[in-house]
Amino acid sequence: MFRHQGKSRTLKHNLRIASVLSFVAGIVNVTGFLAFKQLATNVTGHFALFITDVADFKFWKGTIYFLYIFSFLFGSFSSSFLIEKFRANRKLNVFVLPTLIECFILMSIALISNVVDIDYPNLIVCLLLFAMGMQNSFVTKISNAIVRTTHLTGLFTDLGIELSQLFFPETHPHREKIKATIKLRIFIICFFFLGGIIGGYLYSRLDLKLNTLIFGAIILLLSLFYDDLRYKVIRARRKFKHRK
Repeated sequence: MFRHQGKSRTLKHNLRIASVLSFVAGIVNVTGFLAFKQLATNVTGHFALFITDVADFKFWKGTIYFLYIFSFLFGSFSSSFLIEKFRANRKLNVFVLPTLIECFILMSIALISNVVDIDYPNLIVCLLLFAMGMQNSFVTKISNAIVRTTHLTGLFTDLGIELSQLFFPETHPHREKIKATIKLRIFIICFFFLGGIIGGYLYSRLDLKLNTLIFGAIILLLSLFYDDLRYKVIRARRKFKHRK
């Protein structure tokens, strides 16, 4: 899922990583909104609010929305910087470090909320946006910009375009490729929606509150080591068959 990069990636690899990361993004988005009434996976709304405050000359009030935007940007920058920094090291999966940082942020927020009261909610929202910026950056790089998992505006736009192309086979003959891309978009949207439902249920019904983020972090960790575990299982099966 994380191991294959560049031309070695297939639709199957992208479907797996898209499903997992969009599910986690859905959890984070709903948890952030229920806890702080702020969106934690995209900056479109924050940018609109920032511009509104600036237009009304409420510069200090608009600062927080600027920080939200900057946090997402800095998360994306940090993820890409780490990937480029360690890309030369062939023994290291360069996508491991950004993923571990995201897991650390999600778990830290959850654990801290159990110990002390959250007196600075805006700081927590900034951390969530930073984590989602990291996630969107490394999944964009690992999939060669095919997969994005933290917001749906572009996805619905692309999905609409690709669905319309199916009605014009003369100008868009590569129908199988278009259908594969549509499938990928639908998977991302559905798992983002499912993550939101599960996150809302854990947060409200089971009263886990910010501990819901731990669930998302665990899923990330399991997916991170999925390739290694699967590879070990395949090797063990081959050795067992060879002995027979």
